[in-house]
Amino acid sequence: MKIGHLEIGSSHPCRFIAEIGANHDGQLDRALTLIRLAAEAGADIVKFQHFRAPHIVSREAFDAMPKIAHQASWGDSVYEVYERCSLPWEWTPMLALACQERGVIFMSTPYDLDAVAHLDPYVPAWKVGSGDITYFELLRTIARTGKPVLLSTGASNPVEMWEAAELFERGQFLLMQCVTNYTGDPENVKHANLRALEQMRGMGLTHEAHVPVGLSDHTRSPEVVLGAVALGACVIERHFTDHRFGDGPDHAFAMEPDDFRDMIEDVRILESAMGDWHKKVYPCEYAARIVQRRCWRAARDLPAATVLMPGDLQALRPCPAGAIPPTTPEAIIGRKLAIPMKRGEALTAEHLA
Repeated sequence: MKIGHLEIGSSHPCRFIAEIGANHDGQLDRALTLIRLAAEAGADIVKFQHFRAPHIVSREAFDAMPKIAHQASWGDSVYEVYERCSLPWEWTPMLALACQERGVIFMSTPYDLDAVAHLDPYVPAWKVGSGDITYFELLRTIARTGKPVLLSTGASNPVEMWEAAELFERGQFLLMQCVTNYTGDPENVKHANLRALEQMRGMGLTHEAHVPVGLSDHTRSPEVVLGAVALGACVIERHFTDHRFGDGPDHAFAMEPDDFRDMIEDVRILESAMGDWHKKVYPCEYAARIVQRRCWRAARDLPAATVLMPGDLQALRPCPAGAIPPTTPEAIIGRKLAIPMKRGEALTAEHLA
């Protein structure tokens, strides 16, 4: 899979999405600043959200029910928060250009059908939020663009996940493990369920043996990200801000630039340690291989024509090239020395008649 110039997959470096979400706080200058900070922190993709309050939430329904989940801490009504945090669509070309100038890819999640049409000229791929995994009209509209899709699977069961994925062509989508909880509670680490990535990669889809996977995470835990990458995640998405104690709904569980940069550096170290699936002897091990392995060495001076018996040789370190290791003592006993050996000398093929 390719997003813009980025190759996505297990044979490529993990890619990082800085999710700005609502952290622009309704200010274009702030949105542009966050693009710059995300690029400087090492993000590959900077993502926004295109929603409009009347097209995503019912004012009447939310006003009629108590606030629950992460919305319980909001001071304003749910509708008012969405209205205040919506991104003005006239910003879109400016945000896309700013990303281009900073060398990062611009993306945004569309939350209604018109948003797909609006964003299509500007984005090389789509991110579908977990809440819309059952909104098939939106998914089909996105699928018709033919662009790659990152499909978040928070709060979904396997059937819902596979039914949504089946709407896209082979190779068009990546499944993202996600736990839909935006409270920032450290206890949510226990619910990260990273092993679900293994199920996503290898089960359920008749037309795709191995599905690329990623992690959309709200825990702020570095360990969760490292575990996901170790299990095959090739995309990591984290919310991004320059002030975690800001007033907007997305700041509290977002990462600040230094934390984001540290996360990427940690993943790069992990990737360098992961290797390539093949057990091998590395050059850095050559010297240790000699000094730590044993070979047969003469227990005393042994003249030529000595018939080797138990006790004539000892298994001792080091084991230089050409020395006979003590893997098969029965192959040595009863052999005759062709040339003498001094005490401590390593046994080689040349010593044996």
